Amino acid sequence: MAREIMEVPHVAGRLCRGVGEVERVSAELSRRTFPFVVVCGRGSSGHAGVYLRYLIETRLGLAVSASAPSVVTSYDRVPQVAGALFIVISQSGRSPDLVAATQAARAGGALTLAIVNDDASPAACAAELVLPICAGPEHAVAATKTVVNSFVASAALVARWAEDRALADSLAALPTRLAGALALDWSAWTSDLSQAPAAFLTGRGHGLGTVREIALKLSETLRLPALGYSAAELRHGPRASISNVTPVLALRQADSVAEGIDDLVQDLRQAGARLHTCGGPAGTLPWLSDSHPACDPIVMLLPAYRAIEREARRRGLDPDAPTGLTKVTETL
Repeated sequence: MAREIMEVPHVAGRLCRGVGEVERVSAELSRRTFPFVVVCGRGSSGHAGVYLRYLIETRLGLAVSASAPSVVTSYDRVPQVAGALFIVISQSGRSPDLVAATQAARAGGALTLAIVNDDASPAACAAELVLPICAGPEHAVAATKTVVNSFVASAALVARWAEDRALADSLAALPTRLAGALALDWSAWTSDLSQAPAAFLTGRGHGLGTVREIALKLSETLRLPALGYSAAELRHGPRASISNVTPVLALRQADSVAEGIDDLVQDLRQAGARLHTCGGPAGTLPWLSDSHPACDPIVMLLPAYRAIEREARRRGLDPDAPTGLTKVTETL
């Protein structure tokens, strides 16, 4: 896991340039119109899908829905998706439910796109368009570089598709920022988790996928129940579960949702919560300085990953092979 985290700036470089398959797939999407988009993925790939949803809805104005593969595999119902764009995101591309959902969407008239690390996988073969994330082999069960590259591929695709020059320019600078993020020490946050019965993470907008992804890594690598919530959703009930024994990590990118995150942070701090924050003038964790708000949530993954991996080893846990988990998860 540690070695693969360190590979991220290098393997992300080609995708950040938005050339090759990124350019080809985005050109194909630009030639078409879609009534809506459906995104399909589980686990870390599902979190990349959350990130992609915000990019598509904010840059292209298309409504995005999350697919429920069990509708196809368990309930034997084929969704009506004629004319839509169906995007499956998967590291291995081998989970039967994701493959079945992609096949059903294609049969139902959707244009299907697979964002995968293995472009010869069943999910890739089931789709009409394939966008390889080019992360290379990943051996640790806890995915890191494939997750980052799924986020980067999503941003590169939308930057080209939407002709968003600011996003494309920021992606060009992203490998340098990712390299800088490897030096950020977030151990103050993970050390605070040593006696915690659970942990909370919060953010909003482009940062929500990152929040949920880091929560997953805490659960699978440190065996710690961790909950990632939108800063808005946190106020609708889960806020009551936060106490001085449940640390909170808040991630803030500098865009129109920043004020709402700042307000929540202020409320939690006044209530005596154990709070760690990244981004903005009130951030408590080391940070590079704010840059493009759609790219910063990608960069925030790296110091979190490094801190979690180190904390796992400090506790005598094996972050490369968490108990009960396998590298390829197959569900129906």
